Amino acid sequence: MRAGDDHGQKMLSLVQSYIKAVDTMNYRIGRVVMYGIFLMMAILLWSSISKTFFVPSLWTLEVAQFAMVAYYMLGGPYSIQMGSNVRMDLLYGEWNDHRKAQIDAMSVFFLIVYLIFLLWGGWESFQYSISYGGERSPSVWRPYLWPIKAIMLVGIFLMLLQAISELFKDILRIKGHDMGAKV
Repeated sequence: MRAGDDHGQKMLSLVQSYIKAVDTMNYRIGRVVMYGIFLMMAILLWSSISKTFFVPSLWTLEVAQFAMVAYYMLGGPYSIQMGSNVRMDLLYGEWNDHRKAQIDAMSVFFLIVYLIFLLWGGWESFQYSISYGGERSPSVWRPYLWPIKAIMLVGIFLMLLQAISELFKDILRIKGHDMGAKV
């Protein structure tokens, strides 16, 4: 075995380990977070009940919005992994797996660039929220915003890790490695 082959095998093993670790982590997080829909339903149900029978709660709308943000941001990587993103199937459905992998690799590359900028802006916003005595919502309830911004940062970071995993999978498909059909 040549040194180049050995290096290539180590690199392939490293990439496959990354894919497995990120996919496993985001799968588990996504499976837990998907039950957040019930949390949102409970919050909104309480909102309706309290407005009808008791004194309306000030916090319900914002907590429901925060729960939706967490649900969306932490569930995004799972969605990407499961192939639940929207595609224009007009041409895509007719292409072979190699062509799909090429197009997906280009798309995911642009997604990665976007997520890097989004992560950078999110970090700036999070720092601002903490540094000025704790940024608060302008509502009557006035909750601190840094916790939801932290959740958004984690979600964007996990989505970036998943997008890199998807890029690696597409590159491996292009090179002829069997990664299974993309969902």
